[in-house]
Amino acid sequence: MSKKLGFYVDTNSCQGCKTCQITCKDKNDLKIGQLFRQVFEVEGGGYTVSGYGIVPHVYAYYISMSCNHCEEPKCVDVCPTGASYQRADDGLVLINEDRCIGCRLCEWACPYKARQFDGKKMTKCDACHDLLAKGQNPACVDACPCRALDFGPIEELQLKYPGTTKDFKGLPDSSLTKPATLFKAHKNAIQY
Repeated sequence: MSKKLGFYVDTNSCQGCKTCQITCKDKNDLKIGQLFRQVFEVEGGGYTVSGYGIVPHVYAYYISMSCNHCEEPKCVDVCPTGASYQRADDGLVLINEDRCIGCRLCEWACPYKARQFDGKKMTKCDACHDLLAKGQNPACVDACPCRALDFGPIEELQLKYPGTTKDFKGLPDSSLTKPATLFKAHKNAIQY
């Protein structure tokens, strides 16, 4: 692979507005219930009781998730027809809809719940490869009002955003698939 592409997500900046989710849904003309990018809320904490009353120690943060275009995509491994594949030049994981039989094995294999069944075939985020071909960003990246998303070669993103991680509370263990998404973990996220 020449330049492995991927996403960057800043969970400190994401406010959970779901603009990225709505933009993606609109750009891809998705049906009701079908989402290629989803914003999840992670919450936790508790409280302590002191002589002054109840003291809360609660938190919440948001994770904007799509297909992570993993280095070791389980969805590709389980596809019986080869409809799910990974491009050699940039690492994007895509679906050849003409070969997809809608068996949903890829959906069950993905630990990120990125695959979407449209009633006949599997669908998912393709990183807006049509926009990438024109030198543009994926629609979700440009739509984010908080600039919590970025996209590009993973090596460049690592240099641009030092201190990123792939493992923290709210995500599956990255060793499962080696995702091509870097996260700036929220200050309250418990890292593995």
